[in-house]
Amino acid sequence: MLSKEWQELAEIKAELAERDWFMGTSGNLSIRVAKSSNFYITASGKDKRKQTDSDFILVDLSGAPVGMTELRPSAETLLHTEIYRKTEANCILHVHTVENNVMSELYGEVGEVTFRNHEIIKATGRWLEDSELKIPIIHNHAHIPLLAETFSPHVVADTGVVLIRNHGITVWGKSGLEAKKILEACEFLFQYQLLLNQQKVVAGTII
Repeated sequence: MLSKEWQELAEIKAELAERDWFMGTSGNLSIRVAKSSNFYITASGKDKRKQTDSDFILVDLSGAPVGMTELRPSAETLLHTEIYRKTEANCILHVHTVENNVMSELYGEVGEVTFRNHEIIKATGRWLEDSELKIPIIHNHAHIPLLAETFSPHVVADTGVVLIRNHGITVWGKSGLEAKKILEACEFLFQYQLLLNQQKVVAGTII
């Protein structure tokens, strides 16, 4: 029988697949097993738009599979281990969309993108009227240990978000629902900003 964590992650994967956020088998998702240091993570090379009993693999905090398996964990498992080691987060979502890639390129040289005065920022747990959401943007190192090392300084709380330049977005939260809310809010803000920039170009305004 599949565990409740497995089932929850499968439901999240199905929702994100409906949005077509897993192009070319991209992306990776994970969820921590209750009262354990182990977590389920998407198996490498799977078509995440399909649901099977081999979608996820159980790994420990080093990223090594727990028990015998022919499956390989996601190539970016080290980013997940970094978050689970340093925080009380219980779910991590990483997707590649056109919008988050374009945003990471537009603001990559600045090293971050900041959003203010948006109602949807509340979905990230920021409730004050003048709250802002600052999303760091890091270089897309092909060497995963180096990518994890660059990623690590931005893992400072139980919830968070990081953009990897021309790669994708990684969000985490204390529950699957919280992580999904943060992801949806960020993707909304990216689409908003890109549309706003287009309108400024049409109006002849310098961005």
